[in-house]
Amino acid sequence: MQKYFKKPDLPLFGIILSLIFLGILFLASVSASFGIQKFGNPFIFLQHQIVLGLIPGILSGIVAYIIPISFIKKYAPHALLFTLFLLLLVFVPGIGQQAGGASRWIGIGSLSFQPTELLKLTFILYAASWLSGRTSSVPKTTSKKRASFSENFLAGRETLLPFLVVLGVISTLLLLQPNLSTLSVIGITGIFVYFVASTPVWHTILMVGGGILSLILLIVFEPYRRGRLITFLNPTLDPLGAGYQIKQAIMGIGSGGITGLGLGMSFQKFGVLPEPISDSIFAIIAEELGFIGAGLLVFLFIAFAWRAVILATRTNDTFSRLCAIGIATWISVQAFVNMGAMIGVLPLTGIPLPFISYGGSSLLVTICAMGVLLSVSKDTSHA
Repeated sequence: MQKYFKKPDLPLFGIILSLIFLGILFLASVSASFGIQKFGNPFIFLQHQIVLGLIPGILSGIVAYIIPISFIKKYAPHALLFTLFLLLLVFVPGIGQQAGGASRWIGIGSLSFQPTELLKLTFILYAASWLSGRTSSVPKTTSKKRASFSENFLAGRETLLPFLVVLGVISTLLLLQPNLSTLSVIGITGIFVYFVASTPVWHTILMVGGGILSLILLIVFEPYRRGRLITFLNPTLDPLGAGYQIKQAIMGIGSGGITGLGLGMSFQKFGVLPEPISDSIFAIIAEELGFIGAGLLVFLFIAFAWRAVILATRTNDTFSRLCAIGIATWISVQAFVNMGAMIGVLPLTGIPLPFISYGGSSLLVTICAMGVLLSVSKDTSHA
């Protein structure tokens, strides 16, 4: 058992602890007034986050850190199948729960769980496990010799086609909810992991092209998605309707200035900015702590991605490398999309800010993923 308790990468561990601590701190500040307005209890959202997200997340993260990477690789397909089963349960009456016209939660009494959060992790583990066992059969090319048509066709049949089938099943289940934002994060992460796995470049080009085309069609033929895009391109068209959230978010960020109004002193969180403890929490942070506080948070996410990539380059195990790259891509893309939407450079998606936004399912799975990442780090040489 001693080898399972080797020290993890300390810089990465410090970054993760900082993000978790800041997440609880920011939520405590933002949710106090919101909790009073909704339930008359300033600590209700903080209590839920700690009891349903932080504590089980830490426990699952410790388990993920202790168990061997080889065990995770072996049972990654089983974990994905279990997650797909949970995704089906959200459509079962009496088990699935709806909110805002979407079926995304499983309810057990007063508790609820969002399987799509677990899907982000289990899909990465599955993709890493599957690709690490397939890429050895992919034809390698050099400047002197290109792969023949038959070799390329074989590579596509053995790697690209099965990968697209799995991605197609996931896409179908997510679009039925509907949950295009989560699908986008999973799609980008999956394609990047596939690319890093030494697969033919034309596979990635084909998937990126198909993904962009599919995204355009899904937006064009769905009125509410089309409306979000139009609002993003011109928020002034409906400042009190579809453009209200982004307008208030930008106003809150701007009013924070360099140093902010002070922790707990946000005006926007008092019923002005929609979803202040989840989708819009970054705008509240920028309002209370200013450019310095928001910049610190951005820096931590960049440092996290940088350190995870460093660790990925230091391991000789393909599965571990793909896991590290996949988890780093998932967290980075999701953070960029959330913060980008709040400053107006990306359309609103409703996707949470990792470690920070309120949501027990998100925090639990995110910390569990950190356990996997730290497990990878303990088998690499530390800088």
